[in-house]
Amino acid sequence: MRGRTSYRTSFHGALQLAKPHGTVTDILRLPIVRPKPGERVPPIKTQARAATILPNFVGLIFQVYNGKIYHDVRITEDMVGHKLGEFSPTRKRFSYKQTKNK
Repeated sequence: MRGRTSYRTSFHGALQLAKPHGTVTDILRLPIVRPKPGERVPPIKTQARAATILPNFVGLIFQVYNGKIYHDVRITEDMVGHKLGEFSPTRKRFSYKQTKNK
């Protein structure tokens, strides 16, 4: 008899194999027009955080949704192969604020 944990991990692993992770969505498959030097291109707004950054995205600006707002992400060569969601944090950074004692 298998324990619950082993069932859960094997079932989860089977689900991961069945899903096509890292596919580029239909929005990002559109032909990307390269701007002329000095020409401003409007950013591409997307909620596809799991989309893989492709080499033809280099130099473009994406607005990636983090659940609340859209973050501007300028794509560089170092980002190729990563996911769009890695560059748009979903949680607030904690900053400790010291209070004065009265």
